Amino acid sequence: MTLRVVFMGTPDFSVATLRALAGAGHDVVAVYTQPPRAAGRRGLELTPSPVQREAERLGIVVHTPVSLKGEAEQAAFRALDADVAVVVAYGLLLPKPVLDAPRLGCLNGHASLLPRWRGAAPIQRAIMAGDAETGMMVMKMEQGLDTGPVGLVEKLAVDPDMTAGDLHDRLMVAGAGLMVEALSRLEAGTLSFVEQAAEGVTYAAKIDKTETRIDWARPADVVHNHVRGLSPFPGGWCEATIGGRIERLKLLRSTVADGMGEPGGILDDRLTVACGSGAVRLVEVQRAGGKPATAQEFLRGAKLEEGMKLS
Repeated sequence: MTLRVVFMGTPDFSVATLRALAGAGHDVVAVYTQPPRAAGRRGLELTPSPVQREAERLGIVVHTPVSLKGEAEQAAFRALDADVAVVVAYGLLLPKPVLDAPRLGCLNGHASLLPRWRGAAPIQRAIMAGDAETGMMVMKMEQGLDTGPVGLVEKLAVDPDMTAGDLHDRLMVAGAGLMVEALSRLEAGTLSFVEQAAEGVTYAAKIDKTETRIDWARPADVVHNHVRGLSPFPGGWCEATIGGRIERLKLLRSTVADGMGEPGGILDDRLTVACGSGAVRLVEVQRAGGKPATAQEFLRGAKLEEGMKLS
């Protein structure tokens, strides 16, 4: 016996779970994803989401409503007669009539150890906060923001220099396997749920562009966590004077290093930069319009030297 599944997701992070559910033999009767967005150099081309592209490759019917609040959309969802809906980074709120439609409810794959980091950006916020551990959870959805009871958990250590991109990829794979296991248990009637703790609730607000500039006056560990938590997207940045011009420099990888000096000052020929206390060594950077480069590659072309300053 297989389950009739409606899958709801949008970004690359969701694709692995969709692929895993289809590979496990479940009947994915429809996919819901965000509508195609304007992209391309001029923003004129409508580009389908990664989930839409994968669904079309798998031959699954795709729905791209701008909202699920209307009666017509809710009736169409009910008509799918799903056993369960699986939601992974969909991006739209599910009204109660949608949550109540599948026979066995709606399961959400969430990239944090709830109740820590409810909300939109749990991966980035965990790293920016310096968390040493995070994970994937499968929870049963209710109307509150990531408040539902938890069915399965897989914990993951966060290495000191791991970026949000690194963690994204590991959690993506873990989440796919965890959701397959959850549906297997759901089908067998052995998936049980535990209410989230009332203590330790934090919220992972969407990353705002105003918080992406690096503040060298902060302690080295805070600067380092900021760099790796924003890498590769949207990217922490600073400004550097290169060849007499001020350029924006995107910071992709760093590590805490020995050293001290005026915040933002370059301390050596390895691109070690002083912070408010301690220092960080920049490992990978990207000039505006350029490709990611190691510190050594960057310094060969940029000629930044000890005593110069980043701002």
